[in-house]
Amino acid sequence: MNFSDLISIIQQTDGFLKQRAYQAVNQSLTIRNWLYGMYIVEFEQKGEDSAKYGNSLLRELSVRLKKEGYKALGERDLRRYRQFYLSYPHIWQSLTAESSLLQIWQSLTAESKEATKFQRVAIIDQVIGNRIPNLAGIDAEILIKRLSFTHFAELIEVEDQLKRTFYEIECIKGNWSVRELQRQIGSLLYERTGLSKSKEKMIQLANKGAVKLVADDIIRDPYVFEFLGLKQSEVIPETGFEELLIRHLQEYLLELGKGFCFEARQKRITIDNKHYHIDLVFYHKILKCNILIELKIRKFEHTDASQLRVYLNYWKKYELNPGDALPVGILLCTDKDQELVEFATSGIDEQLFISKYLVELPTKEELKLFIRHEINALSHH
Repeated sequence: MNFSDLISIIQQTDGFLKQRAYQAVNQSLTIRNWLYGMYIVEFEQKGEDSAKYGNSLLRELSVRLKKEGYKALGERDLRRYRQFYLSYPHIWQSLTAESSLLQIWQSLTAESKEATKFQRVAIIDQVIGNRIPNLAGIDAEILIKRLSFTHFAELIEVEDQLKRTFYEIECIKGNWSVRELQRQIGSLLYERTGLSKSKEKMIQLANKGAVKLVADDIIRDPYVFEFLGLKQSEVIPETGFEELLIRHLQEYLLELGKGFCFEARQKRITIDNKHYHIDLVFYHKILKCNILIELKIRKFEHTDASQLRVYLNYWKKYELNPGDALPVGILLCTDKDQELVEFATSGIDEQLFISKYLVELPTKEELKLFIRHEINALSHH
């Protein structure tokens, strides 16, 4: 073995074991989310008090789980897990073969003597009946080993069974990243292949330049980070200058003493299986609302306001707590030549609230001075 061989084998070992580690974590994540979906469906069908909740089940369940500390289990997440189970019931075949579900269930029931009757019936029904056929035609074990839950979250949006199976096969054969899977679905590969006289050539053409799944990408999957309880900031590479500005802005607003309470930096939200990150989130004790702040280290562009408006609308629909006022968005933009501070105040209609908003939040001049001072200080650091 020469020195080049040593370098090569270290790199290969690193890549191989990263992949193995990811697969182990991802399979646990996939099984967990499938089980969540199964529990919800079984409760809807057999729960002793299921009629009490009806259409509000997922909302009530999310509220209760968040109170118990499970902040990542929002209503949309629970709906996705439910759909995952309904779209992939045959994953049970893989779990049965490996006894994974039985082991999990035995551990859970051993620790809790309060397992309800419907829970025990649900598992026994699954184990003894094994009543779910493999409709997709792909071995369930292969699916959970080769596809991440992020892939599944994209595939469950494909309602047609045959179409979904097509993308499962091509995704596994081509080792597609999630971004590549999204691109191929968006480009109507299934429909174009069906119309093509040479289907193999169409697939070969589609795979030219395809974005492949690599270990470093999948290790940083936000779903995996959430599952392991790691900080969301670890998902995003720090950008140096911008990261420093965001940190200083956080400290500056807290020092103002005007009711700002820090909640999150780089707060992740998910829309249509695509992840976005809000730079800073505060709760304002006086205004009784959340403040969403976006910072751009460049001149203002009209798309920035649209982006913040999307965040505000998402927050109003999924994150608003009872008794809270509508969220406020602050967009901070700048470049070397001039400082531009733009406010997006979607949803603030009442004059009384506007007056209160103007009194309690920093003025445009204060924010402009802050940005100018910080940029000068960091530029000469």
